[in-house]
Amino acid sequence: MEFYPVAIEKLMEEFAKLPGIGNKTAQRLTLYVLNLPKDEVDEFASALVRARGTIKYCSVCGNFTDKDPCAICSNPNRDKSTICVVEEPKDVIAIEKVREYNGTYHVLHGTISPMAGRGPDDIKLRELVSRINGNVKEVIVATNPNVEGEATAMYISKILKPLGTKVTRIAHGIPVGGDLEYADEVTLSKALEGRKEI
Repeated sequence: MEFYPVAIEKLMEEFAKLPGIGNKTAQRLTLYVLNLPKDEVDEFASALVRARGTIKYCSVCGNFTDKDPCAICSNPNRDKSTICVVEEPKDVIAIEKVREYNGTYHVLHGTISPMAGRGPDDIKLRELVSRINGNVKEVIVATNPNVEGEATAMYISKILKPLGTKVTRIAHGIPVGGDLEYADEVTLSKALEGRKEI
C-alpha cells in the first residue's frame, strides 16, 4: 500500500471530487501540481479563488458571468425574440462555439428527474416563464436527448404553449461522419423524425 503525507492525501481527495476524475487521475494531477514551480502553483490557486469569488449567475439567463447581466444578455445585437433553453452553463459554450445562433439563452441548472428527486420547482423553470412576453417569438429547447432531457422538454412545451410562444426542439440523429449500421434504434428514430426536405 502506498503511503503519502496527509497534505498529499487531502489534495488527491479534492481532485477526485471533480467530475470524471478517478483516484488514479487524482493521484497524477496531485503529483504533477507538486512538481510545478511554487509561483505556478500560487498562480493556479489564486485563479481558483479569484474565479470562485467573482463568477456568479446572470440574473437574466442564469449563465456564468462576472458582470450582471452577462455579455450575451446585454449585447444589443443578440436576437431577444429567441431563447435557447439549456441544462447547464457548459451547454451555452457548446452552442456558442458553433457560431450559428444569435439569440439569448436560459440555463435551467438541471433537468426534471423524478428518480433523482428533482421536480419542476428544483430547476429554473419559473424564471423561464417570467421571461416570456410579447417579444419572445420562439423558445428552442436544447436539453440532452436522454430520459430527463426529453421529460424536461415536454414539460417546457406544456407550460409555454398556452402563453402563445412557439416551442421547438433541437434535432437529434446521426452525427456527421457516422455510419447507419452503428446507430441505435432511438437515434435512427430521431433522425427520421427530424428529417427535412432537400
